Amino acid sequence: MKKLYRFGLFVLKFAVLGLAAAFVISVVSPPFAERVRGFFPGASMAPDNPPPSISVAHSAPDHVVVEPEHPGDGITVSYASAVSRAAPAVVSITANKVISTRQVLVPSNLAMRRLLGDIPFGPTQKQRMQSLGSGVIVSMDGYVVTNSHVIQGAEEIQVVFHDGRVTQARVIGSDIDTDLAVLKIDATNLPSIAIADKTALNVGDVVLAIGNPFGLSSTVTMGIVSATGRRQLLKTIYEDFIQTDAAINQGNSGGALVNAYGELVGINSDIVSPTGGSVGIGFAIPVITVKAVLDQIVANGRVIRGWLGAEYADVASMQNPSNIQGVAVLAVYPNGPAAVAGLHPGDILLSLDEEPVVSQLELRNREATLTPGSKVLIGGQRNGQPFKLEATLQERPQRQTGG
Repeated sequence: MKKLYRFGLFVLKFAVLGLAAAFVISVVSPPFAERVRGFFPGASMAPDNPPPSISVAHSAPDHVVVEPEHPGDGITVSYASAVSRAAPAVVSITANKVISTRQVLVPSNLAMRRLLGDIPFGPTQKQRMQSLGSGVIVSMDGYVVTNSHVIQGAEEIQVVFHDGRVTQARVIGSDIDTDLAVLKIDATNLPSIAIADKTALNVGDVVLAIGNPFGLSSTVTMGIVSATGRRQLLKTIYEDFIQTDAAINQGNSGGALVNAYGELVGINSDIVSPTGGSVGIGFAIPVITVKAVLDQIVANGRVIRGWLGAEYADVASMQNPSNIQGVAVLAVYPNGPAAVAGLHPGDILLSLDEEPVVSQLELRNREATLTPGSKVLIGGQRNGQPFKLEATLQERPQRQTGG
């Protein structure tokens, strides 16, 4: 009798434990419960009318298409709508150039080669070459922004639209100090890109690079904003690059970097790579710079900048026993604003119009935004003694592009 009692108690415990396990499975993993039910016809481990699944589509921004592939199989996130908005405004650019070449004589003697290098000889020969790049239509009446290095020295520029049509473009202006150029197509009602507003771009934001890498038109790559405000590359005079890991390759130069809404946030410009191809370190010129250069070139045919007439170096990069924060004057151009005001090489600039001077790049960018003819108050130190001078800015001389 005692054995029968123990056996009954064991069966009861097992049944209770089984029911508890079934309840937990039905709550935590309904699909698994359904599979278990398939092994035991007639068993019911979950309610006959399960509650509807939770939808997160309402929290997704309107630029992301969120739709189930199959009920219960998760969601697909697509940036197709952003691409469809931006891609028609991105064009391929072919710049035809004529370059002069001469044959060279290479000395067989190593010492002579080091002394003289390669020696050109014979008549100069003309050779035609093409460079490929990308551009972005920024207005319906045919203004196109690209990189200045894409069209530098070009005698003829062809633009290929998203739909395959080909037309000619002419250069309105080029600004090698920012590596930007503005072209004009004689057409109307063209697809133009939407310009992002002044909302700051954040590290981690999704971005798409659209362009013409290796002649493959309308190629789209995706990445994130890796960094903003990159100013250490020394690729242009005025730097404020967006860094991205979206693949940028040869031919992408001048193309669009867009946000997940399909709005222009930058013009793809350069990469850092030990191989020459994309390794996930690409750079774009921010749209605020693009817009400023575009407006000036359309209005004036060139970019007009204020200029102090001096060359600088960061004090932090020099021997600085007193730990001064500022910018050192390396050279002063004769008859320039700095020379007329009395600045000397070796002076340390600490403020411009009572605002601290942080770095030579920041100072150069600030003076560029000022109007030629305006007066500025310069504060600094000379041989450890403070000084203040007033200078009248001139227009920065235009740099010439090479052919």
